[in-house]
Amino acid sequence: MARITHRLEQPDRFVAGTIGRPGERTFYMQARQGNRLVSVVCEKEQVQILAEHLNRLMDQISLVVEDVGDPGTLPEAVDAEPLDLPLMADFRVGTMSIAWDIAARRIQVELFATDATDEDVAEEEADGESLVVQLPMEMGREFVARALALVRAGRPPCPLCGQPLDAEGHVCPRLNGYRAL
Repeated sequence: MARITHRLEQPDRFVAGTIGRPGERTFYMQARQGNRLVSVVCEKEQVQILAEHLNRLMDQISLVVEDVGDPGTLPEAVDAEPLDLPLMADFRVGTMSIAWDIAARRIQVELFATDATDEDVAEEEADGESLVVQLPMEMGREFVARALALVRAGRPPCPLCGQPLDAEGHVCPRLNGYRAL
């Protein structure tokens, strides 16, 4: 299978969003450049990890590169618009990477597809799809703010085990199944 790379070097929008109610949500990351739209399905944890690592990378870059913003300045999520339609997933995200492109002075986010079992992941990712987005610092900060707000908007964690609480509670493993919270 040939590698398909969706490359957006001047995106108009790069956001994380969801479809569904908390506990039943499907998470997406979506990039748009002009009339070109790429949507990928991902896990909540992937959105959170990408946002946290992006924020840390941008803070480090801000300390050594001039004119890219101050470290630790995270704006409020301004883009509260829903995901763009039509919402058709191009692939499911497996591996992710981020880097600073010195020449372009942009952050490069790469999302690689996976459909494989654990043994086949490396082989499948070598031939699968990927999304490469180059973000200016301000768009990266906006992505982080929206993504972290999206993650926080989910179900509250159990105070004992950290697993999400359903509306009807859950049987906490820290209580050995003796009592539902």
